[in-house]
Amino acid sequence: MKKQLTLKVKPSESADDNYLKKIVAVEVGCKVPDITGYSILRKSIDARSRQVYVNLSIEAFINEPYYHQPFSKINFGDVSHSKKKVIIIGAGPAGLFAALQLIEKGIKCIILERGKDVKSRRRDLAVLNKEGIINPESNYCFGEGGAGTYSDGKLYTRSTKRGDVNRILNLLVQFGADEKILYEAHPHIGTNKLPQIITAIRKQIIDSGCEFLFDKKVIDLITVDGIIKKVITADGTTLEGDAMILATGHSARDIFLMLHDKKIKIEVKPFALGVRVEHPQSLIDSVQYHCLVRDEFLPPSSYSLVHQVDGKGVFSFCMCPGGIIAPAATDPNELVVNGWSPSKRNNPFANSGIVVSVEEQDLNSYKQHGALSAMYFQKEVEQKAFAAGGGKFVAPAQRLIDFCDNKMSSSLPECSYLPGVNSALLKDVLPQFINERLRIAFKEFGKKMRGYFTNDAVIVATESRTSSPVRIPREADTLRHPQIKNLYPCGEGAGYAGGIVSAAIDGERVALSIVETQLANQF
Repeated sequence: MKKQLTLKVKPSESADDNYLKKIVAVEVGCKVPDITGYSILRKSIDARSRQVYVNLSIEAFINEPYYHQPFSKINFGDVSHSKKKVIIIGAGPAGLFAALQLIEKGIKCIILERGKDVKSRRRDLAVLNKEGIINPESNYCFGEGGAGTYSDGKLYTRSTKRGDVNRILNLLVQFGADEKILYEAHPHIGTNKLPQIITAIRKQIIDSGCEFLFDKKVIDLITVDGIIKKVITADGTTLEGDAMILATGHSARDIFLMLHDKKIKIEVKPFALGVRVEHPQSLIDSVQYHCLVRDEFLPPSSYSLVHQVDGKGVFSFCMCPGGIIAPAATDPNELVVNGWSPSKRNNPFANSGIVVSVEEQDLNSYKQHGALSAMYFQKEVEQKAFAAGGGKFVAPAQRLIDFCDNKMSSSLPECSYLPGVNSALLKDVLPQFINERLRIAFKEFGKKMRGYFTNDAVIVATESRTSSPVRIPREADTLRHPQIKNLYPCGEGAGYAGGIVSAAIDGERVALSIVETQLANQF
């Protein structure tokens, strides 16, 4: 028989196969040899008390042959002879998973990516980190896989009502991710492993008869009588399709400008802006796990913090245990930082964005920019950060307590940010309402996490690409743009997702909507 059990064990016990079988035998009332095997269905860590526990949900096989239930594999057919064709602009999670869904439904697609493939992209990132020279089309935001490829690979999402999270995770496993992402409470792939997965997805898309074109920056959309007909790229290529998915990511400002100039409706979208804070990972471990040295059977610890200051949320964002702070700008003379972790999360630092909500009422002095007001607000802060760093993407930074005391740091602790950090007063970089709320929130976070508020921590500016500052509207039922027929805004850049999984889900939703429209002959 098979039986599902919930176990609460110590970290070392969770890694001991023989011990777990003994516990199962006691729970079930059988002998250990009767247990032929078990599968982990769910795994989470409970660090609320001094003794840290691992919660396991398992399915045990008793007195019957054990078999491992593999992930659900999807077979993708050949769509090269499809009479319908969809153009997908952007090869991030939204664009890639939209393509897979279209293939599964028998429709051909052509993916246009402004940047390079993951291998070539890595070389551009090395130049950015070592020499402070940015390629505006190939960086941490632009290129195959989008911002997610080299930005950690966290897969936790709250978007369960929007689509099938397990389907996305299963597909990632099918293309090379570790099966543990199917049962971990906060699954994570790692920046070192994501490129191979993205490459495998591209291979499948091409093998299925679709086209995947790099260095194809879209500069214009051609519409006739309110119906999108063609896209034009910077090298003069013109492509036609029965529908077009716009999945260009949260940093494609040129796309927002083009839509605005063509009077295609876009809207201001609230986002968040702040800094990235970095602590020694050992300090975060000691605080979260209530120990001097982290148990070898526990992963590097993370945290999630939020505090309301004058009715505005200040919260941690994209927390990276054992991670690295990276330069995530897309243009010269603008400085943006983000964080990522390798699969083992074995770097000596823990970093997290700490950001403040930015609402439309905070943008009064940018109203002349209309729907682009939040984008110009974001851009101005990034330019100030670049200037304060001194150039070549060196970042302005302060020790944490010094920042809260408005004091210039006479020295800075070691930092994972490869282009380097420069001591500066961040109050001269950040808008006042953000600076003041961060100062208050950091002190409150120190009360919630004893040891967090320390000058051994460094804060680096600026964390500003938390989400798109623009929303491209779409109809609730068809998911297409209300003004332009057959144009389907999608993913983070359109304002409908916030991370790898939610973007992938949105890509699939849009693809399915296109299929349903096609079947109803409403293209």
